[in-house]
Formats: sequence, C-alpha cells, structure tokens
Amino acid sequence: MLVVISGTHASGKSTLISDFAERHPDFQVLPDPFELLDDGDVEPGTDSFSAQLQLAAARLTDPERGISSIAERGPLDFLAYLDALISLRRPGGSPTLFRNGLAATATAMAHVDLLVLLPLADADRIEVPADEDLELRAAMNDSLLDLAEDPDLAGNASIVEITGSPTRRLRQLEDAIQSLH
Repeated sequence: MLVVISGTHASGKSTLISDFAERHPDFQVLPDPFELLDDGDVEPGTDSFSAQLQLAAARLTDPERGISSIAERGPLDFLAYLDALISLRRPGGSPTLFRNGLAATATAMAHVDLLVLLPLADADRIEVPADEDLELRAAMNDSLLDLAEDPDLAGNASIVEITGSPTRRLRQLEDAIQSLH
C-alpha cells in the first residue's frame, strides 16, 4: 500500500502524517522531499521545486520498497508548484520544466494506491505563519486540485479530499485506507 498526502504549504500534511504514524507504526513514513535537498537548494523556486519533484517521483517508483508507506508530498505537489509559478508570472516560472515534470509525475503516480488531498478550507483553521507566501500557497492549492483530476497524472490511485480537525482528518484517512483493503 502506497499513500501520498498532498497539499500546499501549511495545509496540515505533517500533522496528519505524524498522527497516523503514531497509530500505525507498520507504515513507513517517507518525509517531505524538502528535507532531502542539499543545503544549497532550499530556496523555494523553480530549481527547488523541480529537484523535489524528481526526488518525490524516484521514491515512489522504488521497486524494493515493498512495505506499506505513507509519503509526505508526491511529484504532483511539485508539478502544482511549478504550474503556480507560471500562473503567477513569477521570475523563473518555466513552462519547459513543467512539461518535463509531466512524464515523471505520471510514471511515479502509477504506483500510488491512495492520493490524499488536503485542500485549503477556512473551516480547518490552520494557522499560517506570517512569512509564508500566501499567494503561492493559494495558487498551488488550485493547481493541485486541477492536476489531480487528470487521470493521466493521477493514474489509478483512489483520490480522497480530507478536511476538518486533526482528529477528523485522521479518521477520514484511516477510513480511506480501510476501504482499499
């Protein structure tokens, strides 16, 4: 079983995965690809998002994984960030890097059993630090939700949108996983 938790920054991914891992130690947690970047690649932008897309895609296609895993972010997240940079007309926004990411995303997502989307919802009341890029956050959220509707990108993964309190989100995630068994 391979589960990917996707959402824009400050959408509750880490909290949901932490809560889930505490109750399900049999699942391997694959951390946010941002944590795997070299120190020189940590500035959010085209290069960082492209590198994270490649890291996220590679770990989903690892043939030796073989155990149930839950991943914080997948390649679809970073494809959405690349798309958001283009739609916001940000410096470095690259239609070429976006197009190049399509194939890697589709190949990797073909291995995913469950794609969990954490869309932005005012009712979730997630506190967002003042230094977050709220415009990019919203644009990425919109792009992610659109891209997830493309069967060529999402593959055969079951897709569920989860909202609500941390407790409610955990229950929805557990229910979604249980429904696949």
